[in-house]
Amino acid sequence: MVITWYGQACFKIQSGDLVIAIDPFAKEIGFTPPRFKADVALVTHGHFDHANLETLAGEPFAITGPGEYEVKGIVVRGIETYHDASQGRERGLNTIYKIEVEGIKLLHLGDFGEEKLREETLEEIGDVDILFVPVGGVYTIEGDAAARVSRQIEPVIVIPMHYKLPGIKANLQGPEQFLKEMGVKDAEAQEKLTIKKKDIPEEGKTSVVLMKQG
Repeated sequence: MVITWYGQACFKIQSGDLVIAIDPFAKEIGFTPPRFKADVALVTHGHFDHANLETLAGEPFAITGPGEYEVKGIVVRGIETYHDASQGRERGLNTIYKIEVEGIKLLHLGDFGEEKLREETLEEIGDVDILFVPVGGVYTIEGDAAARVSRQIEPVIVIPMHYKLPGIKANLQGPEQFLKEMGVKDAEAQEKLTIKKKDIPEEGKTSVVLMKQG
């Protein structure tokens, strides 16, 4: 499996010939939209910086909300959460997705906005190998809450996303607070994350992987 980050909450996950796109953004955010060919596309909520399906090549199977899906050999579970700490009164709903590919369990939190995961949400999530968590605040949780949520989930690997990058028009914070809360110093960003099930330890401390924008 190869994971590439395009900025904001947008990821390309490639497993053999299968390509999954998550939260493709529009050009209004300040970046060139992702144009790769996808077989499956997940959208956590309808904002322009997360739901630009038209930019993707091919005719991906689109998943845009809660439910259980089995498509092209992968299993996806969408779980409803809030985009803010006021039960959705400010920014509405957000779907988090648990994806099982190659025996690896991924969890993408989209624009999760709650200060911590509710117990019922945590039960639905279950075990997670790789967590994608927003850390830039303003429109979603800040670094300290992101660290708290990460500790609730206890993934093997956590990848911060949705934070300030050069050229972005959104007023976000950087990843520094999250990295500090997670005890990470001198993090070196990776171009891509290539990983197999056998590379994931069954237990141990959560590792933080910082990624470069692809």
